[in-house]
Amino acid sequence: MNKPSEKKNTISGSFLRGLLIIVLVGFAASIGLSWILQTRLSTQNAEELLRINIGDVEQDILDASDANLLALAWQIAGELPDGLETSRPKLLELMEQHNVSEIDLVNNDGIIVGCTNAGFVGFDMKTGAQSAEFMVLTDGTTREFVQSYQPISYNPSISRKYAGVVIPGGFVQVAYDAKRFQKDVDQSVIGLTHNWHVGKGGFIMIADINWNLVSDPYRNEGKNLDVSGLWIDRRTMPEDEIFHATVYGIPCSCLYLTTEGYYVVAVIPENEIVMQRDTSVLLSSSLMILVFIALFVMIFLLVKKLVVNNINKVNNSLSKISEGNLNEVVNVRSNTEFSSLSDDINATVSTLKQYIAAAAARIDQELAFAKNIQQSALPSVFPPYPDRKDFSLYAAMDTAKEVGGDFYDFYLLDENDLAFLIADVSGKGIPGAMFMMTGKTVIRDYAERGDDPADVFINANNKLCDGNDAEMFITAWMGFLNTETGAVRFVNAGHNAPVLIRNGQASFITQKANLTLAAMEGIRYREQSLQLEPGDMLYLYTDGVTEAVDVNEELYGNDRLLSVLSADFGTGDEACEKVCREVKRDLDAFVGEAEQFDDITMLCLYFKGTGNQGSCTGD
Repeated sequence: MNKPSEKKNTISGSFLRGLLIIVLVGFAASIGLSWILQTRLSTQNAEELLRINIGDVEQDILDASDANLLALAWQIAGELPDGLETSRPKLLELMEQHNVSEIDLVNNDGIIVGCTNAGFVGFDMKTGAQSAEFMVLTDGTTREFVQSYQPISYNPSISRKYAGVVIPGGFVQVAYDAKRFQKDVDQSVIGLTHNWHVGKGGFIMIADINWNLVSDPYRNEGKNLDVSGLWIDRRTMPEDEIFHATVYGIPCSCLYLTTEGYYVVAVIPENEIVMQRDTSVLLSSSLMILVFIALFVMIFLLVKKLVVNNINKVNNSLSKISEGNLNEVVNVRSNTEFSSLSDDINATVSTLKQYIAAAAARIDQELAFAKNIQQSALPSVFPPYPDRKDFSLYAAMDTAKEVGGDFYDFYLLDENDLAFLIADVSGKGIPGAMFMMTGKTVIRDYAERGDDPADVFINANNKLCDGNDAEMFITAWMGFLNTETGAVRFVNAGHNAPVLIRNGQASFITQKANLTLAAMEGIRYREQSLQLEPGDMLYLYTDGVTEAVDVNEELYGNDRLLSVLSADFGTGDEACEKVCREVKRDLDAFVGEAEQFDDITMLCLYFKGTGNQGSCTGD
């Protein structure tokens, strides 16, 4: 019973949904960007508005403070009976009369010639950082000069405000301290900001040095600033930086500065800041909705006409071709692109016909290429290390089909350690060859990174099990030869025992076989060892050697192999090659006309040694 075919999405439907998602994402991104930009702009505008208003109030306070003190200085200057020659008692009388802290008479050279503080007489005004500023009154053009309220240089714990006015021969300097300064300025500051608006709902508050309000739109003069809900910590809240607080129950952005001994605080409600942003975003959103809808409709209709309809025509023809009708011709030519696509499809179908006709002839050739590729992946230059005199190698592989599943490999891990192995994949042909290439690469990677033999097979086994849906496996034997000592550390994964040829006698080495590679994850492989002596040869092979059969289906067998290997093959590179060629010659003679059913792979290692060999360590 056939299953109902799965319903597929149409091109136009998929494009419609994709375009809708893109448009929605674009719209959301545009709104988000507009929201961010408008928020930043509204915040910047609010900050600028706060700074402008607080600057205006600061200037009003400065102007009032300067005007009061200058007026007092001019009045005292007019009451000096003898100008610069006025006596100290008279100066003290004027100081008490006008409730000021200090009166100085200074000549045009900047020298104090008279003062309420006798210790200042003779002081050169030019030598002090603050006092030198008043030397501008000696330039002949400046008539008056006033400084801001600040700590005095010779005693920072005392704050005063100084003003100077020109008199004949020099100038008179008048100062008053915090108490008198506060009294004069308070007269100008009290109520200054009652009707002062920052934006629509914002306002300005002024507090004295003790944080008592002197001007507040809510008429809380005389009370501490915290009655408004605002708290300022000058250690963590620097001047001229925006901070957020709840003022009289309203969340606000705030800014403060100090001037002439007063704290001026400007606030603006947060909802007023975001009102401009919300209005701008709403207007831009409405406009973008209209634009995006128009773009969506136009793009969809245009693409449907130019692309989707023509793709449907092409698909109809391709459906017929995929069903086997290679005589179908695609003929969609509404534009250059589809005309070119039609020609390409028709050309592809024509070429496909030719490929199908030639496929059988090419299979053998491609398999031959695959065999060359496989053989090129195996070491084929012998002797592989002509400069090494302590060992030599020779290996050969004769596949049963064009490509096989056997492989051998060897490589120097360092100057004194040689890795060598032989393996047999369970499959044959192309699948076996592909698994063989994978296994060879995986094993080599783990060996060359420095793993011990057992760890190489443990890691390789887990790697090969991963994704092994074909359930193929590999028998393998791998050894690590120390070329100085002759010690061989090896591990066996279900492979035939190698043959040790010593003094013309061949015997299978004693070993314990483990489970094959890729058969089951988590297998623990055991490292074993043997000791080669100078002149020993180690012969590795696959079961294609011992399990070869003749026309009578008789096995070649282990005994026949040992008999062939129990001979004098000489020494060096020639000896290894002689071993492999003699086994192959005897194998061919035994098999005769029988078909070869398995790959035949051999590797022979000759150990000459360096004189540092130890005794056999055993298992």
